[in-house]
Amino acid sequence: MTFSDPDRNTLETFENPFPQRDFLIETVCPEFTSLCPKTGHPDYGTITITYIADQKCFELKSLKLYLQQYRNHGAFYEKVTNLILDDLVAVTEPRWMKIEAAFTPRGGIRTTVHVEHGKKP
Repeated sequence: MTFSDPDRNTLETFENPFPQRDFLIETVCPEFTSLCPKTGHPDYGTITITYIADQKCFELKSLKLYLQQYRNHGAFYEKVTNLILDDLVAVTEPRWMKIEAAFTPRGGIRTTVHVEHGKKP
């Protein structure tokens, strides 16, 4: 099976309007889809991104377009979650970021993956 890789260049940013202040931004994406690398079947989940921006914030429409690329990406939950974190950190350079990926049950087993970057102030 061949799968396409998501392109972080899809992500756009804008200037943090209050870079002197630590404040939490939480974005919930309830319609996430990726592909199981073994079967090619879709995996569904909710991605929650919580972060403290430094100079840049990510733009929401570009995030939506970026996440939609995972519909054709085959990877296990752990890899998908870490790839999303790596790409968002590379683009926004936040003070702190956490990704929570809560996937719908498969075979009666529910999996939630949590990954973090930096120390929460």
